[in-house]
Amino acid sequence: MKTGRKNIMRSPEEKERLVLEWRKTNMPMDGFAKSRGIAMSPFKRWVRVYEKDGIDGLKSKTGKCGSGNPYAALHTKKELTEVEKLRLELAKKEVECERLKKGYSVKGVGRRKEYVIINKKNSK
Repeated sequence: MKTGRKNIMRSPEEKERLVLEWRKTNMPMDGFAKSRGIAMSPFKRWVRVYEKDGIDGLKSKTGKCGSGNPYAALHTKKELTEVEKLRLELAKKEVECERLKKGYSVKGVGRRKEYVIINKKNSK
């Protein structure tokens, strides 16, 4: 049997609406959150952050809302367009250039991946 709840991703606008709605009511915070199906801990955080930073503070910083790696999904797609193939190849080359600047390269793939130092001295 599963325990816990499914994470519900809410937009910053929806979080703001809920915080403002709670402010208008005279309900205790825990009662309001429970009646809306929101855990108490995140709701408290939303209120605190909204009072400090406004709606900008309510934006997700975990990368779940489109702020993550834009090329991650390209690896799993079966058929890529020509533009997507080129973007993925460019991203790979940029990563390789940064590694070379730091003085190492990567040999192998997956579990057999190995980081090989190019120079004996530390280039940092």
